[in-house]
Amino acid sequence: MNDASPGYVRSLRPWDAALIVVGGVIGGGIFLNPGIVAQRTESGLALLLMWVAAGLLTLVGALCYAELGARRPRAGGSYVYLREAFGPLAGFLFGWTMLLVIYSGSTAAVATIFARYAAALFGLPAAWTLPLAVGALVFVSGINLFGIRLGAQVQNLFALLKLLAVAALVVCGLFLAGAGHGQVLAADPVRHGVGFMGAALPVLFAYSGFTYLNNLAGEVRDPQRTLPRALTLGMLLVIGAYALVNVAYLAVLGHAGLAASSAPAADVMQQVAGPLGAKLIALGVAISTLGFCNITLVAGARVLQVMGEDGLFFRAVARLHPRWRTPNTALLLLSGWAIVLALSGSYGQLLDYATFGDWLACAIGVATLFWYRRHDAGNEGFRVPGYPWLPLLFVAAVTLVVLLSLRDNPRNTGIGLLIMLAGVPVYALWRRLFSRARP
Repeated sequence: MNDASPGYVRSLRPWDAALIVVGGVIGGGIFLNPGIVAQRTESGLALLLMWVAAGLLTLVGALCYAELGARRPRAGGSYVYLREAFGPLAGFLFGWTMLLVIYSGSTAAVATIFARYAAALFGLPAAWTLPLAVGALVFVSGINLFGIRLGAQVQNLFALLKLLAVAALVVCGLFLAGAGHGQVLAADPVRHGVGFMGAALPVLFAYSGFTYLNNLAGEVRDPQRTLPRALTLGMLLVIGAYALVNVAYLAVLGHAGLAASSAPAADVMQQVAGPLGAKLIALGVAISTLGFCNITLVAGARVLQVMGEDGLFFRAVARLHPRWRTPNTALLLLSGWAIVLALSGSYGQLLDYATFGDWLACAIGVATLFWYRRHDAGNEGFRVPGYPWLPLLFVAAVTLVVLLSLRDNPRNTGIGLLIMLAGVPVYALWRRLFSRARP
């Protein structure tokens, strides 16, 4: 097997790769979800433990993907692992769901968050939300038509700016708000926990996105060394940032105030710096969400390109631009569908479909590690520590999350599952019509 999809250029350096991890995980969740988590926990201590525990669980998943990426350092990520371990149907179902709801749906939903914050930042009416969302998707897809190097430079800028926004929030919350830090760990007498997993759902959703780097493995320099280091460093940066931001929220608002807040980042900055602070954090959220959209489109386009190369999708999407070596047809297809979903205005449903499918695919992706350990035993690269217990822990925990999602939101998650299963007859029809697919 080749080391990379033909034509890709390995130009992503270790720092680029680590910032892709950071940018793929930090979207809008940390600025919005802590209030929901506070409603489901009984104290600041429980809330912080939840964010750290979920971060460590996600780090386990990242370590598993580090080994998978080191074993198969090529474009396609989870699609490649599923196709090799469980057959072409499994790979097709991932690509089908990725195109229809996972990457496209999350991109459309997060582009809507960007548009809402951008409209608030510049004082624009609500009617501007959809045009801004579409404009953001056109902008980030347009940048990446001209090579991964330019796209990586823009992504690095987005990631550094979002880390700057996180740092500003932490500094303002911990040092400038003038609140006592004794309330950070204090119990909230009016609240009672709803169970570990009930509180963990919004936290885990805020940690999703660490798998995107593996889709770009064919463009990473020295991938066997870079992928494990980038995934580990990137996730440690995210865990540290999320923990500090939550400490800042609690220091300023207290657990009860955080539970009552629908926009804790804005509330903290408003309290510290007035209207100017609220505008600054709106700018930070807008940059953070724009960077997330950039990564999902770039990563998803590589999956479609490899599927086309394998004969499991249209051959046109397999083509790379002769100069820029980018899958521009695949990128435009995924961006176009994300724009259609954004115009549908179904933000909540899209987010449910995307998060359900993303975590389900992630758990199955980690499960392929057991197949590789048995059939690819000669690999001498990075190996996840604590095998098989840590991968089993991750798969079990995420499976529980998926089941709870089905229980708590059966309509939207059920529709997401039906969309995934609808790929089975589509795959059968595709194989019947196009004999080019791999056996």
